[in-house]
Amino acid sequence: MKALFDYIPLIIFFILYKTTDPADSNHPLLQLIGAGGATNNHILVATIGLIAATVLVYGYLFISQKFHLEKPQWFVLLMTIVFGGITLALSDAFYIMLKAVIINATFAVGLLISPLFSQDRSPIIKKLFDPIFELSHQGWHKLNLAWAGLFATLAGLHAFFAFVFADGKYWGEFTAFGDMMVMLVFVIAMIFVLRNHLRKEIN
Repeated sequence: MKALFDYIPLIIFFILYKTTDPADSNHPLLQLIGAGGATNNHILVATIGLIAATVLVYGYLFISQKFHLEKPQWFVLLMTIVFGGITLALSDAFYIMLKAVIINATFAVGLLISPLFSQDRSPIIKKLFDPIFELSHQGWHKLNLAWAGLFATLAGLHAFFAFVFADGKYWGEFTAFGDMMVMLVFVIAMIFVLRNHLRKEIN
């Protein structure tokens, strides 16, 4: 359920991104904060919605989780506020486009180096999926490498759609739904490949 909350800000971002005229510098949200650009106002308005929704969603999670957020949640919240704030302050979409690239690349690196911070050299992915799968030490490292590869791929895809393909024309669509679709396909593939390693109490 918590994972679904993470997508609420992206859905709000996408709705504002698609319903705002890029040339509308008089949008009420832009007037509210005194921002505006020449041809990127749809991104600026969507960024305002993204920041507001992220703060509200993680504020709710902070309270519902007994005044606690997990480290990845703090990281996403901080990155959204910082890069979103810079985007609005400079009216430059480059920074909000860069946010997802950095977040996914950081997760990839974090997974790769996680065994260095464990006493038994187990990757962090074991902590996340140990209740579901029964794997050998080598198996956990392979799964950890696969997840690191996923986040590295997502970082590359975000960079591609933001800065290379069609001059960023489809960046909003990929940002809103790309992560979700790629992640869903990966998780389904993971469960299929590891179906014989599911713990007996889950089978």
